[in-house]
Amino acid sequence: EMEKLGLAFEMGDNVMICLDDIQHLSAEFLQKFISLCDGSRRIEGVWRGKSKTWDLRGKKIIVVMAGNPYTESGEKFKIPDMLANRADTYNLGDVVGAHADVFNSSYLENAAGSNPTLARLASRSQKDILVVIKIAETDSTEGVEFESNWSPVEQTEFIGVMKKLLRARDVVLKVNEEYIRSAAQSDAFRTEPAFKLQGSYRNMGRLAEKISPVMNDAELESLLQSYYRNEAQTLTTGTESNLLKFKELTGTITTEESARWEEIKKTFRKNQLFRGADGKDPMVQVVERLTAMHDSFGELGCIFAKVLGKPAPPPILSQPITLFLSPPSSPPPPPTTAPVEGVEAALREVSISTDTLKLIWELIERDKVNQMPKD
Repeated sequence: EMEKLGLAFEMGDNVMICLDDIQHLSAEFLQKFISLCDGSRRIEGVWRGKSKTWDLRGKKIIVVMAGNPYTESGEKFKIPDMLANRADTYNLGDVVGAHADVFNSSYLENAAGSNPTLARLASRSQKDILVVIKIAETDSTEGVEFESNWSPVEQTEFIGVMKKLLRARDVVLKVNEEYIRSAAQSDAFRTEPAFKLQGSYRNMGRLAEKISPVMNDAELESLLQSYYRNEAQTLTTGTESNLLKFKELTGTITTEESARWEEIKKTFRKNQLFRGADGKDPMVQVVERLTAMHDSFGELGCIFAKVLGKPAPPPILSQPITLFLSPPSSPPPPPTTAPVEGVEAALREVSISTDTLKLIWELIERDKVNQMPKD
């Protein structure tokens, strides 16, 4: 590829360089193209075994780069700042926003060649692919006509497989939308782990390879679940959270899995609260213990509500908590908000004296001693 690139620089007046999947390339390599994207139009390389600098001023040069926010291992990818500042950046979702139906159909058109049944159709007529898509979507043959002569049996097979591809396409689109939404979110404002499963043409093509006309709905759902379960297992971290989020998106999450997903999100939000804090800091440990106590009260409220047959109370964390630190033997400060009836309002503001903090700290230290192994 580097030899082809050098030949293009040596011979071409009009050069287009296309780099795909740049999330797998190093930042140092991408920085080599910075000079082509500004006024200098110069680039260094090797030609016939010798170093050479090409001056491409006055020639038409275009550099096209495509990539994903995350690598396949789940690590976030960042474009070098100097390159990003010189480039026009496009998000695929934004570009096709006004043509969502065309974008959605493109998944089916690209995947048709990967499916053993539809490959015959894709190799002969592009128009017939669109006809099959329309029939599969509308369940009607009115106003459509095949360009090639296909037997009734072949037409039935094409339409049957395309209907299954429609279901797979809808799942892949949901994954793609959540992937883009999650990637655009700052880590500081997340309320759940980042979603790193992808819904690309590659994913759609791999699913299409395994879909056959004789496959029933249960087998198709099993294929979709097993495929994305395998995709989640390739991530270095977040396999469980990504798989549970996928099941939530597709409506296939069980009651036990839903409870586990809520627990993961709850722990994630708690970790976000203490992110960057020193775990050895006494004040941080006090706050952690208070948070654990606070969570226990919330769980007790749900248990009591279940026993009494009443609806569960809203999460206490939905209300802001103000922590006042007052000197010893001094009265608590007056409330800053109007009094509201109920236990939830009482937990909204907490006044703690330094004597109380000292007592909590002694309890923490005593707990540490009790947890030490007895030799």
